[in-house]
Amino acid sequence: MRRLAVHLILLLAVLAVPVRAAHTAVQLILSATTARPGDTVLAGIQMKMESGWHTYWKNPGDSGQATEIKWQLPPGVTAGDIQWPLPEKLPPAEVTTYGYENEVVLLVPLKLATNLPAGPLNLAAKVSWLECKEVCIPANQDVEAKLNVGTETKTSADLGKIEVGIGKVPIVLTNPPIKAWWEKPRALDVRPLVIDFSILPVSFKTNLVDFFPDASDQFEIQAPSEEFPIGLASRAEEIGMRKLVKKFSGDWPKEVSGVFLYYMENGPVAMEVNLPIADQAPAGEIISSISNQSPVLPSQPLWQMLLYAFIGGLILNIMPCVLPVIALKILGFVSEAKSEPRHVRKLGLIYALGVLISFLVLAALVISVKAAGHHAGWGMQFGSPVFIVCLTTLVTLVALNLFGIFEVTLGGRALDTAGELASKHGAAGAFFNGVLATVLATPCTAPFLGAALGFAFAQSAAVIVLIFLTVGLGLASPYILLSWNPAWLKFLPKPGAWMEQFKIAMGFPMLATVVWLYSVAGSSYGKNIFWLGVFLIVVAFAAWIFGEFFQRGRQCRGGALAVTLILLIGGYAFALEKELAWRTAQPEPNPTASLKESADGIDWQPWSAAAVAQARAAGKVVFVDFTADWCLTCQVNKKTSIEISAVREKIKSLDAVALLGDYTHFPDSITAELNRYNRAGVPLVLVYPKNPAAAALVLPEVLTPGIVLDALDRAVK
Repeated sequence: MRRLAVHLILLLAVLAVPVRAAHTAVQLILSATTARPGDTVLAGIQMKMESGWHTYWKNPGDSGQATEIKWQLPPGVTAGDIQWPLPEKLPPAEVTTYGYENEVVLLVPLKLATNLPAGPLNLAAKVSWLECKEVCIPANQDVEAKLNVGTETKTSADLGKIEVGIGKVPIVLTNPPIKAWWEKPRALDVRPLVIDFSILPVSFKTNLVDFFPDASDQFEIQAPSEEFPIGLASRAEEIGMRKLVKKFSGDWPKEVSGVFLYYMENGPVAMEVNLPIADQAPAGEIISSISNQSPVLPSQPLWQMLLYAFIGGLILNIMPCVLPVIALKILGFVSEAKSEPRHVRKLGLIYALGVLISFLVLAALVISVKAAGHHAGWGMQFGSPVFIVCLTTLVTLVALNLFGIFEVTLGGRALDTAGELASKHGAAGAFFNGVLATVLATPCTAPFLGAALGFAFAQSAAVIVLIFLTVGLGLASPYILLSWNPAWLKFLPKPGAWMEQFKIAMGFPMLATVVWLYSVAGSSYGKNIFWLGVFLIVVAFAAWIFGEFFQRGRQCRGGALAVTLILLIGGYAFALEKELAWRTAQPEPNPTASLKESADGIDWQPWSAAAVAQARAAGKVVFVDFTADWCLTCQVNKKTSIEISAVREKIKSLDAVALLGDYTHFPDSITAELNRYNRAGVPLVLVYPKNPAAAALVLPEVLTPGIVLDALDRAVK
């Protein structure tokens, strides 16, 4: 369906744009000027693109259109298939396409009949292609060349160009030393395919190997690759790759074809392969390698996972992510203590409704991501820099509202029925607090919650929705109980003037949340994060003018509103759009050289399956911390139980290898690793024992120094 849409768009483009060849020069060149009857002459369609422009391979990928050649040949001359040179993966990274930049020669063998008479032949073709830079333009051009038929073969001046083109065409292997098999079934027409290249005579890591698939209307092999350890102890660096196959129609493919390539110091080596797909791993293949032995995870009944989900949601109420919102709810209960019991119950249910609807949205997001063939994780929205900027701005406004700088009202009749947001405690405030509590809870995990969500992410859409709603019910349950038992409210302080001071005091935890979110955004925007700070200052200044001179002022209210709008629009256009480029900036990966936080800190190395395999093959204890900048639980674990002197000394004394898996921007390889351990998100801390045959020790979400030290002691026994 997606390919049909792409073709329709390209057809409309062809009809709408004048056909021209402004950015690509096309020429027909031949390997010979004279050939004998019965010879085969190589014709080359030489395409030279202007700087920054590109054309496409036979499988253009997620977008684009393959170059087409329509020959007009004299009788007795037949054209073979195009021999395509090895393409490149073209930017942007979010949309994988395969094509050519600068120059390419598409080779086509022309077979001359044995009974051709001597004399000149006019060879002609119409070449059609799509050339792209910031925009894509369909173009075509007629090309022609002369070939003489004679008694001897004479090479042409363009033979060197033809030979260079031949050197770039992948070699064809009829029996390639590569295997492929289905790893396991996958719901929603997406299934993981394993490509095993461990039997190649030379070892390669996944980042030096790739597979460019041929196009198909029945299925699509998605571009991203994951490491798949094959598990030969003698060559621990040998790994395969896992790719996701999305089926559009028909049965699952029995074979796949394309170009398998690996990169050497002097360039890539490419092979045209046709790989039969086995239903399972070949007999004798060691799938669970010494680096990635799958943990023994018992099959848990649904009722137990639902219980875990409820308890995990309940514990979220005391996690640092949600504490600012809890304070607001306590203030709300105090304010409503003298209200009608029915009114109090109503507000409790509305708060719960805000929580449950928010969890339904999260469940729908997870289901959509899985349906698209991607990995989903708990808190995955925090991997989006755009989301972080929006949330930072929202929480800043909430903090300013609590400080009394401005009020958020709905006005008119809506004010009488819904009340005000955040600082007031009507229906709108209750619902808003429920949504905010859910959003702020997603970067946190809690005991029982990780197991429940990990179970959910591997299940059907109905089970995902059920477990997410159960987590939401656990998060909202304390407030439902309080609102339906008004007698319990007598234990709360009586309403009074202190409430206004308490509300202002609660603005400071919200402000601390802003600081934390600002630091999280820094991992994506680097030094440019300064401009987000400028924008937040402009927002605060605009909020003060709005509250002081528009809401509470009596004169020049229109001017105050105009200044507020000018500040907000100007601050957004200059600070966010121009300087920060907040919607287009790409996350900056953490450099491997800076993983060690201090001179006496743990000597962290970047995590990969190959790094684990290599360390375990050497008989080392391996300590792995999967973490993220936005995960508060991870940061608390690090400060209290990991980056402490006792653990540092223990790791050093054991000569253990410490690996850090940075999940800040949701790399697929780490998501897959979390899923293998039935975890939907971070933190996940693993300790691999010294014995390569032993399974990893999985530590709980919330750590203590004793838990970490005990696991390290057990790893050497």
